[in-house]
Amino acid sequence: AAQQAQAHPGDAAAIAPLVQTSAAFPVGDWITDVVGEVHSRAAAAAATGATAVYMVYAIPHRDVGAGFSTGGLPDAASYRQFTRQVAAGIGGAAAVIVLEPDALGQVDQLDAARAAERYALLRDAVDVYGALPATSVYLDGANCGWIAPAVMAGRLAQAGITHARGFAVNVANYYRTEDEAARAEVLSRFVGGAHYVVDTSRNGRGPAAGLTNAWCNPPGRGLGEKPTTSTGYPHADAFLWVKTPGASDGECGRGNPAAGTWWPEQAAELVRNAAG
Repeated sequence: AAQQAQAHPGDAAAIAPLVQTSAAFPVGDWITDVVGEVHSRAAAAAATGATAVYMVYAIPHRDVGAGFSTGGLPDAASYRQFTRQVAAGIGGAAAVIVLEPDALGQVDQLDAARAAERYALLRDAVDVYGALPATSVYLDGANCGWIAPAVMAGRLAQAGITHARGFAVNVANYYRTEDEAARAEVLSRFVGGAHYVVDTSRNGRGPAAGLTNAWCNPPGRGLGEKPTTSTGYPHADAFLWVKTPGASDGECGRGNPAAGTWWPEQAAELVRNAAG
């Protein structure tokens, strides 16, 4: 968002709340210098006494269920190498990793062998990142409109939740914080009291109604609560902006910009409709 404001000064005022609010740094197969890019964000955060937040998004067969963000690394070996590159970039810095959104929500779209591989890769990543001195890892916990807590708990167990800090909910979605927290508190009880974070980047108006693919660039949405660790829920460590507001969810069957593309009109709309 900050780069867009610099490139288009006329848009700067419209998206000022985006420029001024920290969002997760997406790390995936599109980055060529993984160690360098991750390290630069960690160092910048450390310089201001902040915690770097990363959204790691490179699992093989990524977005197998929806398809607008397809890709990921080509095989298990390259993903394990990628995990270690990300870890090397973080080092001793204070960091949060939201690990592979949708990876567990969509795991039932994979055949048995690929599902087993995915669970193994997530367990490996949890252990590699968890071995870092100041990094907290949150696995994919889907959202309150998708996977029932009992089902999600089984998937989290297979992905190594006992070695992670917890799970992340509502990533890149629009469900209201109170609804996500209600489900997440139930899910937490299923997985030994694990903690969680909620993506509040775009949930200020809640989800859209009466729209096909309501998770995919629904109109009329707004920014949610700004990142904070003062959540008011027993197991909620933080509300975070994980998805970058103003970055498209995908073509969505409506001719929208490709997934991850900056979309100034959507950014401005999210600001106009911000909660509170």
